[in-house]
Parts: sequence; structure tokens; C-alpha cells
Amino acid sequence: MTPPDHLPPTLGPRRTFALVAGVESYAISHRWNLRGPARDALRFAQWLTGPGQVPAGHVRLLLSPLDDPDTLDWEASPGLAALRSTYRPATEGNVKAALLDELPQCDGDLLWIFWAGHGYLGERQELMLPCADASPGQIRHLNLDSALRWWRTDLVKHRRFPLQAALVDACRVDAPRDSRWNFGNTDYGGGSTVPGRRQFRLYASREGEAAQNDAERGAGRFTEALLGQLGQRSVREGVTGLADAARTIHHGFQELRERGEGWQLPQFVVDRDWDACSFLDEDPPGVSLPRAARLDQTAWDGLGSLFEGRDLPRCAYEAYAWAFKAAGCTTPVQGGLPGETLLDVVQDLDERQGGRSGLPLTVPFVRFLAERAAPGDAVWAARLRDWVRGTQQRLGLPAVPPPPPPAPKTSLHIRLEAPPGGEDGFLARMWLRREGTRHIWESEGNPLRLEAVRAELVRQLALVSRMLDPASDADAGQPYAAVERIEFHVPYELLDADFDQWPVPRGPAGRTRPLGLIYQVVVRCPQEREDTRAEWRVKWRWICAQGGRHADAVRVVADAEVTDALGMELGTGPAPACVLGHTSAAHTGGLLEAVLEGGVPVAVWRRGAGGVTAGGLLELLAPDDCPEPGAINVLALPARVREVRRAAAAAARPGQLAEGGDRLVLLWDDPDDTLTLRSLA
Repeated sequence: MTPPDHLPPTLGPRRTFALVAGVESYAISHRWNLRGPARDALRFAQWLTGPGQVPAGHVRLLLSPLDDPDTLDWEASPGLAALRSTYRPATEGNVKAALLDELPQCDGDLLWIFWAGHGYLGERQELMLPCADASPGQIRHLNLDSALRWWRTDLVKHRRFPLQAALVDACRVDAPRDSRWNFGNTDYGGGSTVPGRRQFRLYASREGEAAQNDAERGAGRFTEALLGQLGQRSVREGVTGLADAARTIHHGFQELRERGEGWQLPQFVVDRDWDACSFLDEDPPGVSLPRAARLDQTAWDGLGSLFEGRDLPRCAYEAYAWAFKAAGCTTPVQGGLPGETLLDVVQDLDERQGGRSGLPLTVPFVRFLAERAAPGDAVWAARLRDWVRGTQQRLGLPAVPPPPPPAPKTSLHIRLEAPPGGEDGFLARMWLRREGTRHIWESEGNPLRLEAVRAELVRQLALVSRMLDPASDADAGQPYAAVERIEFHVPYELLDADFDQWPVPRGPAGRTRPLGLIYQVVVRCPQEREDTRAEWRVKWRWICAQGGRHADAVRVVADAEVTDALGMELGTGPAPACVLGHTSAAHTGGLLEAVLEGGVPVAVWRRGAGGVTAGGLLELLAPDDCPEPGAINVLALPARVREVRRAAAAAARPGQLAEGGDRLVLLWDDPDDTLTLRSLA
């Protein structure tokens, strides 16, 4: 610790200045909105101007709350009441004006920077804090690392602000890589570094992890702990004890996680005291914190033999995520797996903190692989189980809970083909997929018009519902509940057909609903995959292994990119495995040709008019379990497209078609679920 008498002798409330920001509302999208950062910022300002006795005129308060600012508790202290008339929205312009223009002109010893809101890491791992006026084309933000470098230079007068503290209650996840989320390159430059300036940075989360926010209480968990440590301390006392407070907060979060009461585990990456000595390396005096168990050399030797030459299995991400749950800790917020091989994954797991049981994360990971591998590779599954048992006995580990079985899914497949004689209509066949495959109907060589196929589909859905659930009544309120997804295997010319709009009976008095509102409806085109079968399989298995979440999995394609070379470009590697068509109707055909030529198994586009709303397909299809802006879980798309269709239908006025969701088309070609049984006469 830096002794109090080593601080500037003049340090006190009137030599202290602050930038305090809380961003809840973002112009880019309602999906970015948070509830809590504005209140957190206000409470930190309350400490500064209350127990800290910092004059309100020394605090630059920037707030962009979700609700009317008048609903905030401005009367909690006289200092807050004074700030009510001086606060500004947390826009990029106001942030730069306060931090780079106004505050450097002040004569002080200590600068506080407090920020609550979203946070992202750039390509050089700099912390970028989006401002309220962020937009998809330009995500305006504060580059905190660049700003702090600027503050250490002679652009701030030599004798001013020898102490600077940045406290950030924000996530530190990688910024979305898609070009439509443009953070740009923000660097504020600077002059010559001034010796003796000391900075203290305290972050609420580790790289790649999210910071927890309690929306109901309107508070960040990190801010709660920080204010609890500051309490009624003066500014000088707060500065003197800041490193001790950081250690206490850090270990408090560890204890919560060990008890299973919280998933956030902050790590203060800039873990330096005011004298540049690390303060997080050792346990507190008299305290022995639990350590995660690690694998021994025998375990690693066994894994090397088990994983040598093995590709990532389809369930790799599921196993990775479940390992954290089984050990009692939270899954890292990241895009997919931490490596390209099984050994990369287990090395990442072995380096992470385990849960309260001390169970190495690799053990439940291998147990999960064993259970999922058993049906297709019993020998490898047995070897994996032997490794788990041997490692448990040798290291004295607790029992591993059984992993969950795969979620049962029922789908109905319809294959349509043009008759070889060129007759009107299509040959049709239907299968039911659950644990196995069952052929349920065929047109037996008689070409049918699509209306006749629709009528037969309605009949088969009712029969399937009764067959799978004999107690159900197909005329009651939930017909066809047994089937979750309907997959149309069609020739290329039918890819853009409106199967999702086929009317099916729903409810009393002959009422109908579009098929895509009741079921997940996807189209497939496996007969066009013969020339790119290798690329098709590689892409599909890669995206499955990544849990659908890898940052490079999705590519948005605009009109200008639809060229003759696009198909070859898409097929050059495992990514992208999903294409979102940001194209007009005139370029949809070229887009689909490129998708098939490149072996891309998943694509989403709009039928007919084409185009997208201002938010774009990335926002439209962001799944609920991936709240970060720009995030896409590719494997969740069938369910998500149905949700979007339902939301569009709910928003439509009576008698009008829903905008957006009713025109979405999802190509979903799983090469491991392609029906090769043929008759079709």
C-alpha cells in the first residue's frame, strides 16, 4: 500500500475532480438497453459529493437513462440536487468534451473516472465503452485505454493530477467482428509521458467475460460491492484504501462463486497499487482461499492418446458449456470454443478456476463427450469413461453428475421433385424423424400441385399428433403439438416459395394460421450439394462444434458483394457457415447460387421485396440467449425465425400482412440429417 503520507499533501475534496457516466439507453438498438447503469453512476456521484465532500462543480455527470431523468433520486443528497441541473447526455461529444477538454484544464491532484454500461474489447484489447449515440454504421465510444494514455502525457500540465483512478462496471467481451458493427479506430494521441503519474484501474470483469447487472434492482453487482467498500470514507481515505478495497471485492466475488450464489468473477487485470506493486498475488493474511484442482501428467498423457487425430465432435461446445455448469461456475462469454482442437479446449479448461467442489473442468467435459459418443463410437466412449474413472480415483475427485441427454425433437420432412417426364406438379414424399426415421406418405409417382401437397400435409400432421400423443385431441386448442419443425426438401426453383405462409387449421370455426407461426419451417436443397459436399459437411460440423456461436460463423452479404466469385469465396474455409442476405430482390438469385456453390449450410433472406429494416438482420435474428449486440447463435435460427414471425404477426394491424417476419426464408441443410431413402417412382 501507498502510505497516506506519500500522497500529495494537498489532496482533498477541493483538489479532486471526476467524470461519472451511466449509459442505459443506446440509439443503436433497443436490444442494447440496460437498466441500472444510470442509477449506479448517480450513487457513485452521491458518494463523491456526500462522504467524499467533492464540490458538485468538480463532477462531470453524464447520464442516458432509460426512463425520464426526473424519476431518478436526485434528492438523496444536496450534491446530487446540484448536479441535476448540470448533467448531460452520455454522447461521444459530451464524453470527449468533459474528459479531454474541460477536466484537463482543472487544477487537481486526483481524477476519478467511473463508467457503467456496455463494454467491448477491440482488436488490440483496448476497452471500448459505447456512448448513447452509438449507431450501427458508427458505434461512437470512449476508448478508455487510449484516453488513459493521453492523461499520462504532458498534454495535461505537469503538476496536475498525479493520481488517476478508473473504475469500470462493464463487460469486457470481444467486439462483434461483423463489418456492420463499426467501432472504427479511435486513438486520442498524446504528448510525452510525464514521470510520476500513477493510474489505478479496476474492472468489473475479466477479458472475455460479462459483468452482472441486476435489472430488477437497477444495480450492477460490482458497483454494489465498490460502494460498500467506500462507505462513508473521505476522498483521501478512499484513495489510501483503494487497493485493499479491490482485494476485498475480488475475494468476495470468489466466495459468492464458491457458494454457487453468483456467476460473475471479476478480475482486476490492471492489478497495481499506487506504487505499481501487485496487490492480488497473495491471499489476505490469515485467509486460505480454495484452489481449483488441476490435471496431473498421467491425465494429460491419457488425453493425448484419446484426442490425437480427433476432429472436434458436434457436441464439443455443449460439452464445454456443461463442464462449467457441472463444476458450479459460469460459462465464459465468448464466441464458441477457445481453440480448434480438443487439446486446445481442455488446456483452456484446465487453466480456469473451478467451482466450489474443486472439480477440474476437464473431467465433466470428457464425461459429456463419452455419453454423446456412445451411440456412434462405443469403443472411444468406453476409453473416455475409463479416463474419467481413473482420473477421479487418482486425484480423489468428487463424482461427476450425468450430463443431460440430447433434447428430443420431432420433425416432419417433405421432399418435392419435378417429375422426370416434365408433367405439371411435383412428386412428393413425407418422413417423420424422432429417434429414427419413418416413412409416412408418398404420392406414388403421381405429380401433385402444391395445394394438394399442402392438404396432405395438414392431414398427416393431424395423424402424427394422434399417433405420438394418443391422449391429444387434434380438434382441441393445440393441434400438431407433437411436431416441432417442418423441413421442405425442394429443387432450386422452389427455394423462395412461401411454404411458411401455407394456411393450416387452427382453432374453432375453420380458422387458419400460417404454417410458419405454428412450426419452425425451413427449406433445404440437398440435390444441389453434390459438387460441394465436402465443403458443406466441413462447414456444418464446424459450426455444430462451436455451438453455433463462433464470431466468424455469420456473414452479412449486401448487393455489391453478389458477384460471380462470391461462391468460391464463401467456400474457402469452415467460416462462414451462415449467410444473412442483406440484398434486394434482384440479387437474391445470385446470392442463393453463391450459397450453394460455397457449401454454406444455412442462409436467411427476405422473400419478394428483399431488403432489411434499419436494424438489419443481425439484430432481427439475435437470439435471447446471446444478448450481446451482433451476436448470433446459428443453431438457434429455426426457433428464432419463428419467434420473429410471431412478433411480426402480433404487431400487424388486423387485415394486413405482418411486415418482416412473414417474408423471412431460412435455408437449413444439415448434411447429417439428409434423407436418402428414395422412391418417388
